Amino acid sequence: MSRICTVCGKKPSVGNSVSHANNKTKRTWYPNIQKLRCRDEKTGTVKRVKVCTRCLRSGFVTKALHGAAKTASPDGH
Repeated sequence: MSRICTVCGKKPSVGNSVSHANNKTKRTWYPNIQKLRCRDEKTGTVKRVKVCTRCLRSGFVTKALHGAAKTASPDGH
């Protein structure tokens, strides 16, 4: 499973954990990626995407209502 945001492209960053004794070991910081159902602006279809919480909070994606795409009909019932 890739840990990359589909909106902004944020991905894991690598660096060193530094102890009090200045010992350095490699470690990885992962972005907070959430899988959610989002509505595509161009086609109007619902897709599953992986989005970081920064993009989600900033409103770059519109969440799809669960089951609304299947049950919605043209006459509104």
